Amino acid sequence: MPSVTKLLVANRGEIARRVVRTARQMGIATVAVFSDADADAPVVAEADEAVRLPGSAPADTYLDVAALLGAARATGADAVHPGYGFLSENAAFARACADAGVVFVGPPAEVIESMGSKLAAKELMAVAGVPVLPGAAVAGPEDAGEAARRLGFPLLVKAAFGGGGRGMRVVRSAGDLVDAVASAQREAAGAFGDGTVFLERYVEAPRHVEVQIFGDAHGRVVHLFERECSIQRRYQKIIEEAPSPAVDGPLRDELGSAAVAAAGALGYVGAGTVEFVVDVDRRFYFLEVNTRLQVEHPVTEEITGLDLVRLQLLVARGEPIPTAALSCAITGHAVEARLYAEDVGAGFLPVSGTVERIAIPAGEGIRVDRGVEDGSVVSTHYDALLAKVIAWAPTRAEAANRLADALARTSVHGLTTNRDLLVGVLRHPEFLAGRTDTGFLTRHDPAELGAGRAGLEARRIHAVAAALSAQAGRRAAAAVQPRVPSGWRNVGDAWQAVTFAGPGDDIEVRYRFGRSGLAVRVDGLDLDEVELREGSRDGVDLSVAGLRRRAAVHRVGSTFYVDSPLGSSVLRQVDRFPLPGSGEAAGSLLAPMPGRVVRVLAAAGEQVAAGDTLVVLEAMKMEHAVRAPHGGTVGDVRVTPGEQVETGNVLVVVHGDADAR
Repeated sequence: MPSVTKLLVANRGEIARRVVRTARQMGIATVAVFSDADADAPVVAEADEAVRLPGSAPADTYLDVAALLGAARATGADAVHPGYGFLSENAAFARACADAGVVFVGPPAEVIESMGSKLAAKELMAVAGVPVLPGAAVAGPEDAGEAARRLGFPLLVKAAFGGGGRGMRVVRSAGDLVDAVASAQREAAGAFGDGTVFLERYVEAPRHVEVQIFGDAHGRVVHLFERECSIQRRYQKIIEEAPSPAVDGPLRDELGSAAVAAAGALGYVGAGTVEFVVDVDRRFYFLEVNTRLQVEHPVTEEITGLDLVRLQLLVARGEPIPTAALSCAITGHAVEARLYAEDVGAGFLPVSGTVERIAIPAGEGIRVDRGVEDGSVVSTHYDALLAKVIAWAPTRAEAANRLADALARTSVHGLTTNRDLLVGVLRHPEFLAGRTDTGFLTRHDPAELGAGRAGLEARRIHAVAAALSAQAGRRAAAAVQPRVPSGWRNVGDAWQAVTFAGPGDDIEVRYRFGRSGLAVRVDGLDLDEVELREGSRDGVDLSVAGLRRRAAVHRVGSTFYVDSPLGSSVLRQVDRFPLPGSGEAAGSLLAPMPGRVVRVLAAAGEQVAAGDTLVVLEAMKMEHAVRAPHGGTVGDVRVTPGEQVETGNVLVVVHGDADAR
């Protein structure tokens, strides 16, 4: 049987840590690889050995087959685990591993190749008797019209190679077809190295249900039940669960049989997932086979008690699927949420920067798979996934509530995240009732769901907490009389003032410690019954109007991160005496994120309308349109295609009439 004694993990982030953890438990030595951008990633220290891949771009690092196999040779690794993404579904990589005498922890290259093209996969599944949606290949934008007329609208443009929502566009009319195909081709080429796309009949708001399969080299194939992954943004999953609330026993048997038939047609070996869409009439259709471990595999592990990475490694060594996997049953319910560094209100723009603090509360039934720690840097080069938080409980309602509570008490400082959106979805009556489909975030505004609990009144109390925490920190650091409040006078303490900026208007806090206690004014209004029971640089125990709460405060420079039962706030202390600066010109359109300029659609002197796309940026393998905020005249274009920009760089200046602004 093949030997697996030292495993190179050809990936990064939370999945690399996940694989290392199981390999160590099995007594297998581990090797991590890292790009320059990931030099300080946690997995680099956790693996037994680590090899640098010079550069930061995926093409130069995690997608470089020669560099990865060179790392395996240099360390004596006899097996490679590809994780998910990157080269996990690359047949050439699997073949190169085999040629180098290294075990590829995944299906044979021939199987990956047969599923590498979604078009070829659909044809093979149709022959195997698995239901498929009508579709057609297209050579380019100009050739799509005839296929579209034959299939009918609405249509989905899909990348033939790859997944994760990249290279996908919904088209509802012929007038939008050419642009959608061209855009999908560009995105697919950038993400997967192949711009081939095809058209497929679009099912409105279906459920996205997938079945976990496992095959071994002895001809056994088993399914490990289904997962529902219908809560999606930009065709990317953000909340997954197992089992599906919409699947009963008979439908589970049908889905499982179809998935096993698909695996049998492929001669499948290893872990895989057969994905389906299920319409309102409970008819299901094949989408694709993912020939790798899925991001959402933990929910299957939680309801079956199996370690899927362990099963992968056993099968890779030539062992049969264990009896525990052949006869497992569903126990309880599991829900997973993907915590991303992204700005939901800005259209899910990915966010980069330093993780100043990440604290996810542990508890019964809570599991956390994360790729970052305090101080980790989230770069623009890779996916913005920070962590996966998984909850298990005896019932679905308990699991959802348990997960929502853990996320609500999670602190992530330094980066904007989708945390509040996840909590909003998990607590939504429609989700709790099991009425989930891929249109959930179309029916419900993500910005409203993710608005969080920290409204204006909460932000004001958080501003008070920040001010008093800062005051306590200053007094603790004072060399003389640290217990005397700042502003103290023997004729009565002076008012101390601080102003904080954050979402919305600035907040001014004034406070003073007098003989009768603490007095606080916020935006000119006196707060009633304010009592500071305890205060330090790390937080305060504060009572306002008879309600006592503990607020944790984390200060980084002039920024205060405040977490309390009211929610979370990010407040920046305003400098009372700023140096003269050179503000941006009125009408400046700024880069919302670091990225590469793909297209510039504006020219100086051109008239534009509100909502017109002026610049297209590429960040984290996705295209993002930067649109005119108002109508007017383009005064200046500051960027050119191919240029790299940072957050806040001026892209275009648009001059508009005062009433248009």
